[in-house]
Amino acid sequence: MTTTLNEVTILSYQPKYAEDYKQLNLAWIEKYFKVEEHDIEQLDNPDAYIISKGGYILFAKYDGAIVGTCALIKTGDSEYELAKMAVTDAFKGKGISKLLIEKCLSTAATLGAKKIYLQSNSQLITALALYEKYGFKHVPVVNAHYTTADVMMEKIL
Repeated sequence: MTTTLNEVTILSYQPKYAEDYKQLNLAWIEKYFKVEEHDIEQLDNPDAYIISKGGYILFAKYDGAIVGTCALIKTGDSEYELAKMAVTDAFKGKGISKLLIEKCLSTAATLGAKKIYLQSNSQLITALALYEKYGFKHVPVVNAHYTTADVMMEKIL
């Protein structure tokens, strides 16, 4: 199967995709780490935890299936956290994450964001390289939401 980026559609959150958001993220979290309480808060109720607070969740759709997702969580008047980026194993390496991060960055800029930050883990080398490619800079880890967060990055817009 060959996937081209022009066959992938980036969609905004709709409640019917809530289970896709949860399952895509549980798959990678369980693969690399342990699911934590903060994960469950976000994944079990994205409407209340992210959307109703001014955040956004985006989805990558290919051939009728949701193959990727990421969230922008509003954390201040002009600040968002880039969180919960996930792509199904079958679609990794096909540019889906690039499409999602580009849409997140453009959405944040449209919303007037001045800063986007993220928390990650040093094991996720491919993800960290992607964030660096898009201008995220390493900063000291402060107020980590997760016990596994040993990397913090931010991008000033």
